[in-house]
Amino acid sequence: MSARDADRAHEERGRVIVVCGLDFEAAIAAGPGVATVLGPGPRRVLAGVDALVAAQPCGARAFSGILSFGCAGGLDPILRPGDCVVAAGVRGGLDASYRFDADAAWTQALAERLPQARQGWLAGLEAPLAAHDAKARLWRDGGALAVDMESHAAAQAAQRHGLPFAALRVVLDPAWRSLPHAAVAAMREDGGTDLPALLRALARAPGEILPLMALALDAWQARRALRRVRAQAGPALTPPLR
Repeated sequence: MSARDADRAHEERGRVIVVCGLDFEAAIAAGPGVATVLGPGPRRVLAGVDALVAAQPCGARAFSGILSFGCAGGLDPILRPGDCVVAAGVRGGLDASYRFDADAAWTQALAERLPQARQGWLAGLEAPLAAHDAKARLWRDGGALAVDMESHAAAQAAQRHGLPFAALRVVLDPAWRSLPHAAVAAMREDGGTDLPALLRALARAPGEILPLMALALDAWQARRALRRVRAQAGPALTPPLR
């Protein structure tokens, strides 16, 4: 099959739905053949995917798959900010009470394009996992490499609409580092930063300025890595032709 024929086949199969938690992740993912759905969190993801599918004349057939893409919190202590994870699947809840397997062919295609990535499970939670000891417990009990708030919802949506699912995440905060309380307190429901809340939190705990600076450096490294991963993934950002 020629490159032109492959492009035409992808267009006929429909766009890929890329689920992200934050605006900058969606901006990196955006491109031809991509429809983004923005969290953060599972409730916003499920509602966004359902609304996107419902708006299409041919429903889920307008799309080729659902990809969870963006940043995650590290659980495996080996992972550093900017390290990439290609997910074998996602386990939901602190007790890993439910699991969704990623599409095997799509996962393999991503892994081939991203040989530096780790392959393993993601954990999906309803809220940020801030404390390093909580990350250690989740790593010990479930063995997931990283955690985020969107991948399990993306997998649920894929199952609901009969679409293949995959996940590609880059570590932002490593397992050994706790998120500063000020950063969590300042997080708006839409993923933006509530600056007055941040300033109030820092006024109460000025010692968090240095941890916030460390988090900002982690975020810069993760964002740069995510751009690189997006470029490397290339056509594997959508499910392979079958």
